[in-house]
Amino acid sequence: MKILWVKSDFLHPTTRGGQIRTLEIVKRLHARHEVHYLAYQNPAQPEGLDRAHEYCTRAYPVPHEIPPHGSVKFVLQLAANTLSSMPLALSRYRSPAMRKEIAAVSKAVRFDTTVCDFVFPAPNFENLNNCVLFQHNVETMIWRRHSESAPDPLRKRYFSSQAERMFNWEKRMCLAAGQVVAVSPQDAAIMRELFGVAKVCSIPTGVDIEYFRRPLQVSPKADLVFLGSMDWMPNIDGVQYFIREILPLIRKRLPACQLAIVGRSPSAATMGLAEQDPRIQVTGTVADVRPWLWGSQVSVVPLRIGGGTRLKIFESMAAGTATVSTSIGAEGLDVSHPANIRIADTPSSFAEQCIELLENARERERLTSEGLDLVGARFSWDVVAAEFERLLTAFGTVTPPRCAAQPRNVHVSVDG
Repeated sequence: MKILWVKSDFLHPTTRGGQIRTLEIVKRLHARHEVHYLAYQNPAQPEGLDRAHEYCTRAYPVPHEIPPHGSVKFVLQLAANTLSSMPLALSRYRSPAMRKEIAAVSKAVRFDTTVCDFVFPAPNFENLNNCVLFQHNVETMIWRRHSESAPDPLRKRYFSSQAERMFNWEKRMCLAAGQVVAVSPQDAAIMRELFGVAKVCSIPTGVDIEYFRRPLQVSPKADLVFLGSMDWMPNIDGVQYFIREILPLIRKRLPACQLAIVGRSPSAATMGLAEQDPRIQVTGTVADVRPWLWGSQVSVVPLRIGGGTRLKIFESMAAGTATVSTSIGAEGLDVSHPANIRIADTPSSFAEQCIELLENARERERLTSEGLDLVGARFSWDVVAAEFERLLTAFGTVTPPRCAAQPRNVHVSVDG
């Protein structure tokens, strides 16, 4: 097959869950097919374009500035967005240059199928009728959960407004797409119910088993570890919730308990947590997250907001690290409490689960063994990529994929 893959960014440095999922799938597709990859180029990260040959036949960089949160340009974007029907999270990625490049490349090369990776590049397509929309999250649910957990009326009003806009646009994109692929059966069901989309199916989340395999000797890092990009609002909220409401309960029993927060681009407020408490480490970007998983006894996923599936849970399992998560943190994953993970949704129960695993080495080892068996048997990236390849092949031959027995839709414009 000839595949056009459109995303908002290149895949290196690989620091986010969505990048990991895409990279692991697309590099396996590249081994068997001709992949053309089109994305925005970030001059501050030349590694992205320099390493694109690792997963694609040809790369198409598109110039477009995406101002970082908190910058003056971002504030100007925020102000301008008040008059738009499009949510800010989408409008930041809308670009005439990308729209023009997609049209030109699609005309110049006869592709068997096109993938729009995440909903963010979708408004740049003239139409999505011949595209597979790869939905790593249900973005509407993320914004609704932001609204539900907002700490004050002003932010609640803003998040509610953005959630409503996202709902209108995400529904529009999903209905316009030729096929939607979710990352869990739960997300697929939400999109059917929320957007009225029938042509949606799902693939599982995967993990590189060998890459994360625990070595015989490891260096201790911390008792608890949180792994995730620290410029993503659900992670910021989860860490603050954990430190404010859960960690004090753990320290009543284990006063020396240490926490490591491992992830790129922590805010000044997050960095300040370590300055106030020497038992908290905030690493920022690390070259390799594995030593932090191997060197910690329990991986915590205290998320209250989110969508899609959490790669960090399967990575923790593959690394042989016991995991405690909220229900939202483990949403969409085929895991089982208390067999291979601990699930807790209140501060007291979350703290109790962490304390038990920190104090009971035998139970911790049993949990990690069950988790490793689970991911090793069912969730390797080779299995996931093969399923995605099958979906693309079926879509490219205009045969409805088995997991979404549904005729191709008529043309629906995404202009607006």
